[in-house]
Amino acid sequence: MSWYLGVDGGGTKTRFALMDDDGQLLAQAQGGPTYHPEIGLQGVRRILEEGISSVLEQLGAADGQSITHAFFGLPAYGEDSTATALLDAMPRELLGHGRYRCDNDMVCGWAGSLACGDGINIVSGTGSIGYGQRSGVGARAGGWGEVFSDEGSAYWIAIQGLNAYSRMSDGRLAKGPLHALFNQVLQLGSDLDICTHVYGPGVGSRAQLAQYACHVAQAACLGDEAARQIYQQAGHELALIVGTLRNRLGFADGEAVKVSYSGGAFSAPALLPQFAAALQGLSGDFVLVKPLHEPHMGAALYARHLAINADHSP
Repeated sequence: MSWYLGVDGGGTKTRFALMDDDGQLLAQAQGGPTYHPEIGLQGVRRILEEGISSVLEQLGAADGQSITHAFFGLPAYGEDSTATALLDAMPRELLGHGRYRCDNDMVCGWAGSLACGDGINIVSGTGSIGYGQRSGVGARAGGWGEVFSDEGSAYWIAIQGLNAYSRMSDGRLAKGPLHALFNQVLQLGSDLDICTHVYGPGVGSRAQLAQYACHVAQAACLGDEAARQIYQQAGHELALIVGTLRNRLGFADGEAVKVSYSGGAFSAPALLPQFAAALQGLSGDFVLVKPLHEPHMGAALYARHLAINADHSP
């Protein structure tokens, strides 16, 4: 029996899945973030080592030699040549062999949502990025990091929400439910105390700030107009990424393009409808489909796909 390991890294958590030839899940585990710009390469190595050990222990396997093939989807992979080379080499030591491939975690979302089929997947988690394939050719768009990109991500939504809060506090924007909600959830004595939750010691990490998107989502559900507009813009930005990928992958006019989605930001009721509406505004060729599998399962499916293709390569 062959075993295929999939690793879906992220800015908040990393999930591991071990499946067999039939696509059945044999073991899974979850660890912390593997976003190397924030936790460092040694931090990434520790999370990967712990996760691999956990799934192997669940099956009573001694070491990584039992794994037929593995795929590691890691955040920020490919965005720093020096770090990418080190990330590429890391699994060899952990597994004890070279039967694996590393790439950006965007691939996990596509492989899971579309079961490695042609189409485009948009990720909106802590960060945002789009990836798709057509006839075996892949392309990415977005995902340039939280400082000047990651539009439509949980981090981006949170920052827009904090900006709206500051404007409401000043009087530059009419106060809506978002203002009172932030005060209540963060137990603020005064409005300016919100700064301690962003700039204070031990707070303000990318993952921590991204969690404030939940409050923006709640405000949107309460009828806050600023929050609603934030989600409308988020849907628009994500759709633009998909539209760009449609062109880059060479989908013809009139050709149906399957589009799916992954990432925690889509758990907000406001995001998916706004994204769907923006997609249809771009083209009637887009066919929005529910994800078939979670990204960590997609990573394992892709590991199996890579192994099969390697077996049949000339």
